[in-house]
Amino acid sequence: MLTGKRIGLGITASHCTYEDVIPKIQNFIDVGATVIPIITHSVLHAATRFGTGEEWIAKIEALTGEKVISSIKEAEPFGPSNPLDAMVIAPMTGNSISKFANAATDSPVLMAAKATLRNGSPVVLGISTNDALGLNGINIMKLLNAKNIYFIPFGQDSPHSKPNSLIADFEQMVDTVHAAITQKTQLQPLLIQYFK
Repeated sequence: MLTGKRIGLGITASHCTYEDVIPKIQNFIDVGATVIPIITHSVLHAATRFGTGEEWIAKIEALTGEKVISSIKEAEPFGPSNPLDAMVIAPMTGNSISKFANAATDSPVLMAAKATLRNGSPVVLGISTNDALGLNGINIMKLLNAKNIYFIPFGQDSPHSKPNSLIADFEQMVDTVHAAITQKTQLQPLLIQYFK
């Protein structure tokens, strides 16, 4: 399905989703892809009730067999000199959504995404933000209309207690990447019912 493809996996600071997202790395490996992990500074340095940066990095490197990219300098060569076939950002926080939609590249993840777009290759976003239907909605709409940017299907994860929150269905990550690489199309349906 993705045999021989190099997939960048950008991870941002939605710490509560790591338990769900990180094991999905194996799904890429199972279909023949190589996964290059890239993290934001907050992933590297945060210690939360969900674990420390060091613990998550150890798990990610064990799954991928690759060293985590944790600096902008390390991420910049994913432009023409060391291209990826696709870049996935999952989970992608509202903070990173806002920056990406407005062309800010102040983290290794966003630098790798910018480099991938520069190559004309797809960037796939797996959003996880409490502000998606609030002030960040305009940024999501901008990205939905941008060339070579695709979304893992998403829905409201807790519409009554967190009515502005949206989260991607990370089970569909590989299928979304496959559609983006092979057909240059958005996996549908994009909007799903996603209640926990």
